[in-house]
Amino acid sequence: MNATNQKKNQKNNNNNEKKKKSLFQLIQDMTVSEKIKLAMKGDKEARTILMQDGNRMVQLAVLENPRITESEVVNICRSRNVDDEVLRRIANSREWSKLYQVRFSLVTNPKTPVAVSMRFISTLMANDLKSLAKSKSVPTAVATAARRAIARK
Repeated sequence: MNATNQKKNQKNNNNNEKKKKSLFQLIQDMTVSEKIKLAMKGDKEARTILMQDGNRMVQLAVLENPRITESEVVNICRSRNVDDEVLRRIANSREWSKLYQVRFSLVTNPKTPVAVSMRFISTLMANDLKSLAKSKSVPTAVATAARRAIARK
C-alpha cells in the first residue's frame, strides 16, 4: 500500500511540474506550426514572446491576430530584433500606418527598409525631424532626408 501511495505522489508531482512550466518554456517546446496557431489566437503575453521568435512566419502571424493592440504594434516597430518584412507589412497597412507613433517608430528603427522610412519622413513633426536629423542610429539617407524636410518647413 505504501508503494501505491508513492506512485500516486510521483504522478501528482509530474502533473505539478507540467503546470509550473512558464508560457515561455511551453512556446520554446512548440513546433513552428503550433507557434503560428498560437500567434493568431494567443493573448498579449503569448504575442510578446512570439514576436521575439526568430522565425519570420511566426512574427507575421502575430500581426494577423485580431486582438493585437496599437501599443503592441508600436512596440513591434521599435524592436530591433524584428524581421524587416514585418516592418514592411506594418508600413503597408493603412490601419497601422495612419497612427503617428507607428510612423515615427518605423522611421527611427534602423531595421526598417530605407524606402519605407523615406515615405513617412514628410509626415513627421518638426521636433521629431530635428532629433531624427541628429540621430546616429538611423541610416544616413534617412537623416539627410530629415534635414531636407526641416529646411523646407
